[in-house]
Amino acid sequence: MFDFTPEEWVAIALSIQIALVATAIALPLGIAVAWLLARKDFWGKSLLDGLVHLPLVLPPVVTGYLLLIWFGRNGPIGALLADHLGLVFSFRWTGAALACGVMAFPLLVRAIRLSFEAIDRRLEDAAATLGANPLRSFFTVTLPLALPGIIAGMVLCFAKALGEFGATITFVSNIPGETQTISAAIYTLTQVPGGDAAAMRLVVVAIAISLAALIVSEWFARRAGRRYHGD
Repeated sequence: MFDFTPEEWVAIALSIQIALVATAIALPLGIAVAWLLARKDFWGKSLLDGLVHLPLVLPPVVTGYLLLIWFGRNGPIGALLADHLGLVFSFRWTGAALACGVMAFPLLVRAIRLSFEAIDRRLEDAAATLGANPLRSFFTVTLPLALPGIIAGMVLCFAKALGEFGATITFVSNIPGETQTISAAIYTLTQVPGGDAAAMRLVVVAIAISLAALIVSEWFARRAGRRYHGD
């Protein structure tokens, strides 16, 4: 049952690669946006919050189409990046990573934002009285205390990116060896007579990877909680 074909191995490896890249790229921006939403009051905050969470309520196909318009080879951003940096997104695995990152970004931001909001600001004030500037206070106090939420957000982002389908297939299509992820491969196999066994193998792999990610995340979150909160 688990005798994977070379094409299936490629889809599995590509899915993991795309999910990891999407999570790594989304993380710095996710931390910044989460901190901004958790700690600052400014005009347009509700609008920013709405824009961040928009991919959760939009049909994935709509998100993928918008990415195609803006980041496609002839799109305003895509053309600029391709001409000046040689970075092409449309119909490439890099585009799949972008689409997965956009779709998973709200989950990442929400988990980290809740973690920031739970931190006692008096700890940051204490660091300031001891001479720490805001940047040092953030990296030595706020960020370590928010680590469990950051880990949870990263795992949610990875899991969402691993299973993303609608936006990815709309933006970068379903090209074997280039953009065909586990989800796209399962979809293809369900359309082929006799492909049910192979589709089930990939389903089991997707479940196993996601479950392993959740278990590892829980372990790291517990360790971080004991270290920084004394739990």
